[in-house]
Amino acid sequence: MQYVVANRVPVKAEYRAEFEERFRRRAGEVDKQPGFVRMEILRPVGDNGVYVVLTHWANQAAFEAWMNSADFKVAHTNPLPKDAFGEGGGIERHEVIISAEAPH
Repeated sequence: MQYVVANRVPVKAEYRAEFEERFRRRAGEVDKQPGFVRMEILRPVGDNGVYVVLTHWANQAAFEAWMNSADFKVAHTNPLPKDAFGEGGGIERHEVIISAEAPH
C-alpha cells in the first residue's frame, strides 16, 4: 500500500520565490531514496500562501528511512528564516486506499 506524506507549509509572499528555488535545486535528490515513488510541490493559487509538498513512498518504512537518512539532514540544513513562514501548517500522513488515473 502506497504511503503519502503531505507537508503543508505556509510561506509569506516575499519568500515564495526563494522557497520554490530551494526545491528546484534539490530536485532529483529525494528520488535516489529506496522506496521513493514521486514528489509534487503544489503552489497556492490565491493569497493564502500555503504550499503542499506531497511525497509518495512505497510504504511507511521507506519514508521513515528517508527521514533518518544523511540526505534528509542535508536537505534541511540552512533553512529559510523563521519569519518566512506563517502560522499553521504541518505534516499529514496517509495510506492510499483508492487511486485513479486517466488512461494514457
